[in-house]
Amino acid sequence: MESEFLYDLLQLPKEVAQPTEEELPRGGKKRYLSPNSKRNPKFEQLQKVLMEWINATLLPEHIVVRSLEEDMFDGLILHHLFQKLSSLKLEVEEISLTSASQRRKLGVILEAVNQSLQVEEQQAKWSVETIFNKDLLATLHLLVALAKRFQPDLPLPDNIQVEVIHIESTKMGLKSDKQVEQLTECNSHKDQPSQDAFDELFRLAPEKVHAVKEAIVSFVNQKLEGLGLSVQSLDTQFADGVILLLLIGQLEGFFLHLKEFYLTPSSPTEMLHNVTLALELLKDEGLCSYPINPEDIVNKDTKSTLRILYGLFQKHSLRAVGDRAHHGTPK
Repeated sequence: MESEFLYDLLQLPKEVAQPTEEELPRGGKKRYLSPNSKRNPKFEQLQKVLMEWINATLLPEHIVVRSLEEDMFDGLILHHLFQKLSSLKLEVEEISLTSASQRRKLGVILEAVNQSLQVEEQQAKWSVETIFNKDLLATLHLLVALAKRFQPDLPLPDNIQVEVIHIESTKMGLKSDKQVEQLTECNSHKDQPSQDAFDELFRLAPEKVHAVKEAIVSFVNQKLEGLGLSVQSLDTQFADGVILLLLIGQLEGFFLHLKEFYLTPSSPTEMLHNVTLALELLKDEGLCSYPINPEDIVNKDTKSTLRILYGLFQKHSLRAVGDRAHHGTPK
């Protein structure tokens, strides 16, 4: 009766095995996928597509995944998958038998994965703890990110949202909260441009990426000089959206009230707000035709950052060249 009352009080589905106050220590937190989300046909299809992709990739090594929730936690399959996809050799033991060694191995693998995906540890939607504890949501976030990076043509079901139940043990008892997380992007794969100039640049001429970045950084610094700002790293300094918003305001003549954005964002949520606002402004001006996920900018994805800056560079740099040519100034 006591547990029945607890579930009714928290308005949680009884079919999810929630912890009692004794099982969850004070200050402890847990999260669960809601039963409705787990039964969603698109959610089930996502797992099926990812499992078939992993099994096809690792077929030469005779590795078979039957459950993403149960088979990925110790790093063994993730180790083989990442090495196969990235062609990188990781210095980890092949088979880890103890929990401590499995965690260490998983830490090495995830560090390499995050570097490859250009995601900082604190911004990643996965961690050693969540993967090792068989957190299906974290595992799916990780596999979707790997698929987008190494197999962009993989037909993942689009616009998958899941309801996540968060439970925290406080001095007043168990507190619950429901949130919605996005697993795959809103736009279906077939609606997205398959390739653009930056895909070609990174794939066919990666040695030229640095020169493109230098040209755009030089352009940005020239435009921000009047504000007393400068950019040294294109890869990191646009992630919080502040310099991006100031640059757009400077170039497009927008006045942004300080109430509209966070001048000193202190969390990923505030950074995401800034970047989303910047993308909306760029779209309104017709400067952002390629679909860009604001989370990619926050996660310091170089290609996505280049895409949004190049729209401004192309418009205002070419306009400056045209003005000089009109006045007879040598190029």
